[in-house]
Amino acid sequence: MIYKEKQMEEQAVLQTAARMCAAARTAPKTKGIDDIQTMVLTGEDKDRLADEMEKIGQRDFGEKAEDWYIRDARNVKAADAIILIGVKRTYRGVQKCGFCGFKDCGECRAKNGRCAFQFVDLGIALSSAVAVAANARVDNRIMFSAGKAAMEMFDTSDDVIWQGIPISVSGKNVFFDRKKK
Repeated sequence: MIYKEKQMEEQAVLQTAARMCAAARTAPKTKGIDDIQTMVLTGEDKDRLADEMEKIGQRDFGEKAEDWYIRDARNVKAADAIILIGVKRTYRGVQKCGFCGFKDCGECRAKNGRCAFQFVDLGIALSSAVAVAANARVDNRIMFSAGKAAMEMFDTSDDVIWQGIPISVSGKNVFFDRKKK
């Protein structure tokens, strides 16, 4: 059987995305509590996310949208897939921690704050995932803008904060020259 380059590259993208999700899942978590969520988008779903990024950019940044959201949306459209990694809103119950800016978890919850350890866990999961992509020689970027679009697009009852990692296998890194057009 002959496998042409495009077929192999598509397989590499999906295999890398799966391994990135596994790396996010198995990354160390504070207090051993796993609130990490993952999702992979390709094709039309990936492009819908990019369209949402453009809308947010225009809505929230006007003329400055080109400097960030629209540039990132072009990158997502040019990418082969995007891995979304998020963390559900929970509280760790660490007594007298205060990392969140509140006295304790009770006050944080009462004032609708977010536990700082969620962001620690999310950062470790993101780092683990991009390390997998880098080791697979698959181009990638972490994008807050893609995560923000996912938060507005998807109705998640778990109150998930998302970050996006578009990935690409191409002859030239689609994330490298990110200047205005």
